[in-house]
Amino acid sequence: MTNEQYYDLIVPYQDALNLLKARLDVLNHSMYGSASHPIHNIQSRIKQKLSIEDKLERMELSPSFTNAKENLQDIAGARVICYFERDVELLAEQLKKQNDLILIKEKDYIANPKKNGYRSYHMVLGIQVCTIDSTEYYPVEVQIRTIGMDFWASMEHRVCYKQERDDKEEIQKELLRYAKILEEIEEGFEQYNDRR
Repeated sequence: MTNEQYYDLIVPYQDALNLLKARLDVLNHSMYGSASHPIHNIQSRIKQKLSIEDKLERMELSPSFTNAKENLQDIAGARVICYFERDVELLAEQLKKQNDLILIKEKDYIANPKKNGYRSYHMVLGIQVCTIDSTEYYPVEVQIRTIGMDFWASMEHRVCYKQERDDKEEIQKELLRYAKILEEIEEGFEQYNDRR
């Protein structure tokens, strides 16, 4: 894929991501009325050209514009960090209720954590992008999690990602223990928040 093809590929995904961030901003201000907002912050990214090409090659596909558009649902991605687990659940439900968004895929790793302790709510949403001559839905991968879940995932990524380690089994046990401790801490904060 040439640099020009990459640019042509990502432009509508960036538009879809911008539209989603605007929607999240509106939901953040309207979900609890004048009470505190559920979203702590939003991180977003467009997958880099090399990452797209590498992923397609791992899928045994040629790294082309067409293959990227037809086979990848994570070219655009957003990570929404909420304060409490209840906020994550409510935000996910609100996004699913939006009649102009299409729910393509979802995985609830909060209700069903991964065996290493990873917890997060994942969904792929189809976002309608209108241009001068067309209207098309583009997928955006959305991860919704709490501050504690994000901290855990960031540290796990730092310590374990793409590394061969002799102590991997020991680390996995500790990561699971840390995930449970963080969940307890968050539940405590949520109880204090509910007393307000």
